[in-house]
Amino acid sequence: MGIRLPSIVFHAKQVLRSQPLDTRNTRPDVPKGHVAVYVGEVQRKRFLVPISFLNHPSFRELLRRAEEEYGFKHPMGGLTIPCREEAFIDLTSRLHGL
Repeated sequence: MGIRLPSIVFHAKQVLRSQPLDTRNTRPDVPKGHVAVYVGEVQRKRFLVPISFLNHPSFRELLRRAEEEYGFKHPMGGLTIPCREEAFIDLTSRLHGL
């Protein structure tokens, strides 16, 4: 089974194109170059991560699992990653050190 990241990226671009320009940046608390994700198995917590993380194989694996779990319809209205919060924090702290 291969990673279908191009399909995730393609779908994200399609969603952005379908939104009017004036509503794309309605969340001023998400700085340019970052993306908001929701993490947790039961209770979800919102995190901001640099888009550069999308290139890392470990983060791509999380995206693949999110696609398998939720498809492209996320219950939180944003990207939801189905993993323990502690595991996500551990991964992102290691990526920040690169």
